Amino acid sequence: MTKVLMETAREICDTIMSEFGSSINKKWQYDAGLMLKGFERVYEECKDKRYRDYIDVYFDRFIKEDGSIETYDPNVRNIDHINCGKNLFYLYEKTGQERYAKAIELLASQFAIQPRTPSGAYWHKQIYPNQVWLDGIFMGEPFAAEYARKFGHPEKYEDILCQFETAERLTYSPRCGLYVHGCDESKQAFWADKNTGQSLNVWGRSCGWFCMALVDTLDFVPEDSPVFEKLHAMLKKVMANVIKYQDESGVWYQVMDNRRSDNYQESTCTCMFAYTMEKGIRKGLLDGEIYAAPLKKAVDGIMNVFVEKRGSGTYITKGCAVAGLGPEDNPRRNGTLDYYFSESVRDNDFKGVGPFLIMAATYEE
Repeated sequence: MTKVLMETAREICDTIMSEFGSSINKKWQYDAGLMLKGFERVYEECKDKRYRDYIDVYFDRFIKEDGSIETYDPNVRNIDHINCGKNLFYLYEKTGQERYAKAIELLASQFAIQPRTPSGAYWHKQIYPNQVWLDGIFMGEPFAAEYARKFGHPEKYEDILCQFETAERLTYSPRCGLYVHGCDESKQAFWADKNTGQSLNVWGRSCGWFCMALVDTLDFVPEDSPVFEKLHAMLKKVMANVIKYQDESGVWYQVMDNRRSDNYQESTCTCMFAYTMEKGIRKGLLDGEIYAAPLKKAVDGIMNVFVEKRGSGTYITKGCAVAGLGPEDNPRRNGTLDYYFSESVRDNDFKGVGPFLIMAATYEE
């Protein structure tokens, strides 16, 4: 299986390069960064220079010599825009080019101006007042932790913990032990429960973002610290509940705790949970005796349910293209089951491809 996974990963990389051309996106886009983290890990495993070149082409487009980033403006206050900064640590370590360090500092400066809820959590975006989305925890906190470790800012760790603890408290759903997509701390958004501020449902990918955020952030937090201990406990708690919702084929659903007839097996969250389990076991954060079997089942499920070869291409199918909450002028995005089941589905969605590529390059049975 290990060899088959790596071969599949390379086939998907080749398909993406063939179909998207020289650069995958003209925007500084969070999912492009995630997908290219996958290319990075596949390159490190197989040393096929085409994959490293593909990373360089994308970031050369955006990162200028003075460290400015084309199309990026911190004053937009969108936490999604931090995510591509994770790739810059790798590029800085490999090349020593100061433009990457300067760009990292620029992205880190956004945290100082990002609006916060009364509890201290970052707004997901300027256009979403007082809203905490689990997506944003992944976008911001692993970057913040890597910045704290590698650029000498240990004072950042307490705030990183605050972001996780606040998000967990605001989004936890006792009915299922999982986490809803988001919460409006002001309880004013049209989609928010008027008593809790929570959105209505447990979207698979938002839980996936949260799981990956935890396992990635723990890479950079001192292991002898209370912050590490608390984040580690949080990871074990969420994953213990996630595996309860794995279906018989090994995958997870678009809305995790629902089996309405129009719900569907969804690939991006499945790849995210597989990624989290593989990395958690490998790093000693999750008990292999508990999680090795669900991981193997998830890997088999991805290959059997989602991976398709068509013509010269290889695809991870059934990926939810996008889902969100509001804003006010978009009432369709109301967090209901009807909404989550109505969003379009596509192949090789980067939000699933990135975690799959990394997991495939590191997985060992």
